[in-house]
Amino acid sequence: MPWNWELPDWPKFKFDPDRISRYEREFLLGAGSAIAYLKTIDKQEYGRFIVEILSMEGQESARIEGETLDRESLQSSIKKHFGLDGPSKKAPDKESRMAALLHDVYESFDQPLTHEMLWRWHSMLFKGSSRIEECGKYRTHEEPMQIVSNRYDSPNVIFEAPPSSKISREMKAFVEWFNSTNAAKSILGRAAIAHLYFESIHPFEDGNGRIGRVLAEKILSQGVGRPMLIAISKVLEERKKEYYAALEKCNRSLDAQEWVEFFAEVVLQAHEESMTLLYFLIEKSKMMNALSGQINARQTKVLLRMFAEGPTGFKRGLSAENYIAITKATRPTATRDLRDLVKKRALIKTGALRHTRYWLNLPKRK
Repeated sequence: MPWNWELPDWPKFKFDPDRISRYEREFLLGAGSAIAYLKTIDKQEYGRFIVEILSMEGQESARIEGETLDRESLQSSIKKHFGLDGPSKKAPDKESRMAALLHDVYESFDQPLTHEMLWRWHSMLFKGSSRIEECGKYRTHEEPMQIVSNRYDSPNVIFEAPPSSKISREMKAFVEWFNSTNAAKSILGRAAIAHLYFESIHPFEDGNGRIGRVLAEKILSQGVGRPMLIAISKVLEERKKEYYAALEKCNRSLDAQEWVEFFAEVVLQAHEESMTLLYFLIEKSKMMNALSGQINARQTKVLLRMFAEGPTGFKRGLSAENYIAITKATRPTATRDLRDLVKKRALIKTGALRHTRYWLNLPKRK
């Protein structure tokens, strides 16, 4: 049975835009609201959001491929690229390379896609790495580019991409398609197909998933006229089995309906989570500014530790034992500190005795 790129109508992936029209409306409405909201926050808050969302995207995109990036190092490198104030340290190579890619994608969102741009992104990911032989160029090796299941007892070829001898022609067609398709028809559909189309060609020796995901984000950004700060990779990592299964269904078919619908859901979920993160960061800033000079170093350390957990916070809430472990305070001191934070409305107390827990007191997002 032929692979999708061997079918007569390749690369004409098919889907019905009407079936994702609801997602399209929600996306455009959400993007419009986000743009309006971002205009109301100051430069410092916007900078913090950029660092948080891009570092999250970089971490999760790498995690999908089985690679772990240090969050602090990645954020430090992103700050450096954007010229943001704050402590900076030399990031390890892989974090520095990912930060360079994320910054370049952000800055060049409205520029036409070119082969040179793709090669540059690939170089940013792998320059100096011994993992691959062909850095900053399309693959040329003679052996087949295959995606194989990781079952050692029964390895199975899930997909085989076009041979290297066809990559130049395939990528020429892809770049022309990318720059000429009509975004007005369906932004979400176009972004979904761009990722699928690119992954089907698999033009690089490695890094195709990471570059394929930023291509989808580039289309979303072009569709709304500004960089879309959403962590798509975070949602794809959470739904990785669905992600791979949806892509796999297109390996031997050009019917992309299920894939497009799945991807549209992912984009909406990612946008909602990103806006929740933005609101959380703003409320964090408001609370810490309001409490400045009113709380001690121990209390400040604990609040920052709680905020570091993100919008979901500690899974089971903060206990007195947590407070003691974080601050090394005595139990009486911890009790006084926690009571004071509740009185100052920084924390909410629930439960009693050994079941007592404390939660950040943040207003609900409207």
